Amino acid sequence: MKHVIVIGGGIAGMQCARELLHEGVAVTILEKEADTGGKLRQWHKLFPTLTPADEVLSEIRNRLKLSPNLTIKTGCEATKVSPKCVTLSTGEQLECDAVVVATGFDLFDARVKEEYGYGIYDNVITSADLEQMFNRGEVRLTGGGKPRRIAILHCVGSRDEKVNQRHCSKVCCVTGVKQAIELKVLFPEADVFNFYMDIRMFGPGYEEMYREAQHRYNVHFVRGRISEVSPTIDGRLQIKAEDTLTGRPLKMGIDMLVLLVGMRAGKINEKLTAECNLKCQESGFMQPRDSFLHNVESNVGGVFYAGAVTAPKNVGESINEATSAAHAVVEWLNRR
Repeated sequence: MKHVIVIGGGIAGMQCARELLHEGVAVTILEKEADTGGKLRQWHKLFPTLTPADEVLSEIRNRLKLSPNLTIKTGCEATKVSPKCVTLSTGEQLECDAVVVATGFDLFDARVKEEYGYGIYDNVITSADLEQMFNRGEVRLTGGGKPRRIAILHCVGSRDEKVNQRHCSKVCCVTGVKQAIELKVLFPEADVFNFYMDIRMFGPGYEEMYREAQHRYNVHFVRGRISEVSPTIDGRLQIKAEDTLTGRPLKMGIDMLVLLVGMRAGKINEKLTAECNLKCQESGFMQPRDSFLHNVESNVGGVFYAGAVTAPKNVGESINEATSAAHAVVEWLNRR
């Protein structure tokens, strides 16, 4: 029986493993965290349908039923990859017939953008922090009160040459719209503002959600970036920005600032490029063989990609690509 190693136990890795098992291939999943599920474990609801993330994750896990041909190794990290062998950080080597890299992405560290005060001022949080607050049912200010005015800032760590993150993270805009709606449901009397560069509603149902946020929930959208955040003597935050549609400077007092942090290439990509003869793009994401007919294949035969390891992707795209990757692996194995 052929044996494939899937590096990464997030949604892409699990879906790929499930398809491979269905095709009669033995699979080992390597996951560096203590549990599978990836970043979806920390998410609350998914755009544009507001489907609970745990429902999607549970379904993916149910599809990946325990099988005598499946091995899941958690708490271990791959450091070197070849089509026939994966080396772990412990030095252990695992033999295989092919490898699927499904290591996903890292979230941009908002502390790098010191002007926004993350980690410095109270009530400056990231979109990932907010999702965890939603999950706990505890969206509150540091002092325990309810926010009356909330600002959501787009493109923190995306489309920003100053921090060498020139690419668009693709899902930040719709995430900001989704979170604004969720905040208005929790706090109907609060004012919620989205500060954006450009609204990029590229997916099915996204434009409708954007319009619903404005017309049904009265979410405010301001075209302009926040340039500065500072605390006020009454414990609030003051932001400075420019409304580029009117050309006027703007100063506003708020209770909470949410930074929509972008996707950045995973740290493991540097190792894969330096030690495994794999190629990455200027953005740091791994470079597929080509963008059309071989988008789940690497430049090394027998090494494949699935999910956001090659570019920012939403949940649905990652699942679909993982299925394609599994089929490509099976075709490659059958030719051997």
